[in-house]
Amino acid sequence: MSETTISKEEVAHVAKLAKLSFDDSELTQFTTQLGDILNIFNTLGEVDTAAVEPTYSVTENVNHLRDDVAHNWHQKQGLLENAPLASAGLIKVPAILEDEGE
Repeated sequence: MSETTISKEEVAHVAKLAKLSFDDSELTQFTTQLGDILNIFNTLGEVDTAAVEPTYSVTENVNHLRDDVAHNWHQKQGLLENAPLASAGLIKVPAILEDEGE
């Protein structure tokens, strides 16, 4: 089995993308844990599954879905009146991505 290594810098980069901040001891701990998780995936990748049929469900249950029919679609104005901020017939929410403007 080949060991997957991940650096503290890579973990710090992923944490930054997820808008998380860790001190050095937490970063060391999470680097070790993430490396262990990646190595488990390597182990799973080495399992010979050539003779195993794919399993799509472990039960014989069948999903019983209702028809996708819109109800009360004409209540848009009431919804917009209850929204904290609306503009051009849409609910306005705060931006979550940097450099995206308003």
